[in-house]
Amino acid sequence: MSFVKELIAPRPAPAVVARPLTAAKVAGIVVLVLWGLLAAALVMMVINGWDTAKFERYGPRYLNGLWTTISIVGISIVLGALLSLPIAFARMSKNRVLNTIAYAYVYLFRSTPLLAQLFLIYYGLGSFRAELESVGLWWFFREAWYCGLFSLTINTAAYQAEILRGAIESVPRGQHEGAAALGISKRITLRKVILPQALIVALRPYGNEVILMIKGSAVVAIVTVFDLMGETRYAFSRTFDYQTYLWAAIFYLTMVEALRHLWAFMEARLTRHLKR
Repeated sequence: MSFVKELIAPRPAPAVVARPLTAAKVAGIVVLVLWGLLAAALVMMVINGWDTAKFERYGPRYLNGLWTTISIVGISIVLGALLSLPIAFARMSKNRVLNTIAYAYVYLFRSTPLLAQLFLIYYGLGSFRAELESVGLWWFFREAWYCGLFSLTINTAAYQAEILRGAIESVPRGQHEGAAALGISKRITLRKVILPQALIVALRPYGNEVILMIKGSAVVAIVTVFDLMGETRYAFSRTFDYQTYLWAAIFYLTMVEALRHLWAFMEARLTRHLKR
């Protein structure tokens, strides 16, 4: 028996369907053009208004303010992460007392402005100077930098606790059951099975929280902390040049973009085994 094999003749590629130009596309193009013109205008204004004397005088102050911002945000993020661990586990606890206390903490600091929390700590606790001196804590709360660090820490701890809790609860229940079937203790299961998976889920929300903290840290300038925004206010009060704030915006934009790319690299590196 013989079989005749016939090849299908090549066919032309499908025709490209032209997409109509809608009003939404036109509006988007117009907005992009306007943003591009605005960016070009700002660049030209910076170039034309460049003052070497101001740069030499206030440039070092900007660098000192930048270091203050990075240090206060970095320390508060680390301390907030340590504080968020017991809060997150208390939120998941079946003990109603612990759960209620942790819920109240998270609800309070996520529902009130960071600026109000900073004022309550810096100005409010100053009313209890005698009591704080009696317990040896006045040295801490009399300094604006420590008050700013404390307010940022307790604020980010509430957000990080919710991020961690949500990430842990997102891990499928079968992971716990599989580890129990293998005779692995709950502590080892949490440390080597649950937390690694949860941290991958929480990686992007953690990055968003760090970015929000960098931008939110500008409020500490109001209580006389000379961070990046504090130094910017100082420079503006001496020069009345609006470009001082433009340079601050460029510094903040640079920090955020650097962190965003770093976080994207970390996420791609840690999740490379999930890509097919």
